[in-house]
Amino acid sequence: MDSGFIELTLGSYIISHGYSAKNKEIMEHVVSETFAKKIIPKTRIKSVSEKYILTDYVDGRWIYWEYQEDYEFVKKLLL
Repeated sequence: MDSGFIELTLGSYIISHGYSAKNKEIMEHVVSETFAKKIIPKTRIKSVSEKYILTDYVDGRWIYWEYQEDYEFVKKLLL
């Protein structure tokens, strides 16, 4: 049975706070020294690349999380 959640090992991340008056994306880079396991609701996931998983956040923000697992493994978790 699909639980609606996945567990990933996440590290550094980038928060997208929206756009400036000049239409430039406002990004905040947060560097983490280590990776940590986190459980993420599948409904928050917007996309996955070979390096980042993009999730929504509060107040219309998005977070690009760096993940430790293999891309194919993450893809299987989502299918």
